[in-house]
Amino acid sequence: MTQTLHIVGGGMAGSEAAWQAANMGVSVVIHEMRPKVETFAHQTGNLGEMVCSNSFRSDDDEQNAVGLLHWEMRAANGLIMATADQHRLPAGGALAVDREPFAQTVTDKLTSHANISVSYDEVTELPDDGHWIFATGPLTSTALGQAIQAETGAEALAFFDAIAPILYADSIDMSQAWMQSRYDKGETEEERTAYLNCPMTKDQYEAFIDALLAAEKTEFHEGETAGYFDGCLPIEVMAERGRETLRFGPMKPVGLTNSHKPDEKAYAVVQLRRDNKLATLYNIVGFQTKMKYGAQTQVLRMIPGLQEAQFARLGGIHRNTFLNSPTLLDQQMRLKSKPNIRFAGQITGVEGYVESAAMGLLAGRMATAEILGHDIPTVPQNSAMGALIHHITGGAEAKTFQPMNVNFGLFQPVEGLKGGRRGRKDRYKAYTDRAKIVWSKWLENFS
Repeated sequence: MTQTLHIVGGGMAGSEAAWQAANMGVSVVIHEMRPKVETFAHQTGNLGEMVCSNSFRSDDDEQNAVGLLHWEMRAANGLIMATADQHRLPAGGALAVDREPFAQTVTDKLTSHANISVSYDEVTELPDDGHWIFATGPLTSTALGQAIQAETGAEALAFFDAIAPILYADSIDMSQAWMQSRYDKGETEEERTAYLNCPMTKDQYEAFIDALLAAEKTEFHEGETAGYFDGCLPIEVMAERGRETLRFGPMKPVGLTNSHKPDEKAYAVVQLRRDNKLATLYNIVGFQTKMKYGAQTQVLRMIPGLQEAQFARLGGIHRNTFLNSPTLLDQQMRLKSKPNIRFAGQITGVEGYVESAAMGLLAGRMATAEILGHDIPTVPQNSAMGALIHHITGGAEAKTFQPMNVNFGLFQPVEGLKGGRRGRKDRYKAYTDRAKIVWSKWLENFS
């Protein structure tokens, strides 16, 4: 192990990259500035800390693109997926985790690995030599962000990511709320009752929207603009787009029956998802917000069942920096102007925990192959991994590039299959079957 791989950032992508490289026999140093240098959103100095939601979204590897990405990461001995499975919480068809023990386990596995060391320092420059992966995520420090901007010669691209509130379960009025996953989805009773539901009448919903629109919001600093990612919009921004937007989004009432009033159809429903294994904490699903703290408690306590809610953490908002990757990165995620540096994770323009970790997995394997002098073929575009990396390194339109979740729209069509909604089930199954074959074949290059 004469050459070391340096990884800047110990989030999902950096942690996964380190794990993959170390298991292939390369010496790894993780450079993590926390807890010495704090961020607005992080609560601890642990590696792999979950900042926003505690959900990895759908775990369906036959009909859902993110579920397929889960499958591919598990097939590649992914640290993030194995740890998520270890700390899984009931969430219907989704994969939700107990966030604190999840991050602790990721930290313990990495720090105890013989090939990995951790340096708690802030990296503020782009090095000219050595093998580096920058996985600094949406909260890249100001100094490093300026160094990246100086090197690329491009304006920093950014949007704002909002955090959903977390509250104490024992402060919820269960005489008004009930437990049920949408459409009773799940294989066990625990899964079928994984979500806590708070119903609203039409009058309650209209009053809630009025309060939401009138609430005092966090202001942006001078020179900042709010270019939100549509998959993570604050609830007040959704409300500003139309009074019914929330009712067709996170507050949709479909697939749910109020166990207290089974004959009464709710006009809107607020869902909460377990945030820890003890079920003492719940987060409000899809309720990212930039309301000021005082306004949050007032508005959220208007929700039936949450009138006496006590909050473990209120919502917040932070700047999210990402590269215009189609113009700056090559097919192996190397910076074209400094090919000794790779970027991985959310800073490359993928959105979501799983997508970020997946790009870390690829960057770790690619960097290791380069260090060891091994040639590896291009990641197959018909895999979920390949669809994502192709999108960020050239498949996307550079002029309009925005962060992207994995989705079947990034996949090459399967010939002979019916289009439209009616053919969707067969089409998605064909995508996932094909992806599993080509991904498994690609992994053989490392065996």
